[in-house]
Amino acid sequence: MSMLTPPGMGGKYRIRGDKYPRMRPRRKRGRLALAAVASVAALGLIGWGTLQLVDVFTGGGDRTPATGTTADCRPRTSTAVHTVALPEPAGITVNVYNATRRSGLAKTTADELRKRGFRIGDVGNAAEEFDKKVKGAGILLGPASALNTSLPVLATQLAGAERRTEAGRKGTDLDLIIGDGFRTLTARPAADRALTELSAPDPAADAPKKACPRERTG
Repeated sequence: MSMLTPPGMGGKYRIRGDKYPRMRPRRKRGRLALAAVASVAALGLIGWGTLQLVDVFTGGGDRTPATGTTADCRPRTSTAVHTVALPEPAGITVNVYNATRRSGLAKTTADELRKRGFRIGDVGNAAEEFDKKVKGAGILLGPASALNTSLPVLATQLAGAERRTEAGRKGTDLDLIIGDGFRTLTARPAADRALTELSAPDPAADAPKKACPRERTG
């Protein structure tokens, strides 16, 4: 036994002169590893919670409810066609009135509308309230119920015409009042295209546009 060894301490606590006895037990590495894992998990939870708060206050970054992924900015071709129930020209009666100083416009215009499938009612000069007072191409006049039905259909035949409705007007007939700016009806091919687009609008055109990141060119 060394002279430096305290009485009653032998065995592993015996001082041999080249090293000293360890008076406390070694730290367990398992506890250190567990503490490290717990720290990483806590940081992960904090980060996840931060992202959730950001989503709440920013609207989720344009995420879709189904997948939670960001919106795809690539152009898509839609195959779905949403039709709008509108009356056919054959179901619309149009009265044609001339409010200009040029004679014969009401008859020639009515004849052309008849060729395009519209039913023609009265043809003649405009009433005093409109006579020589319509500066544009014309006025399309009808009952309130025609605002989103027959009026848009007739409007495809005369681009730039003003649309008006009269409260309390009886019947379903429409009036086409020719103004000083009138030259001719819209060309039939263009009018037919406008009528087709009106009946089957492109859903992509009405979809809200989302901001997409710009591509770098340099």
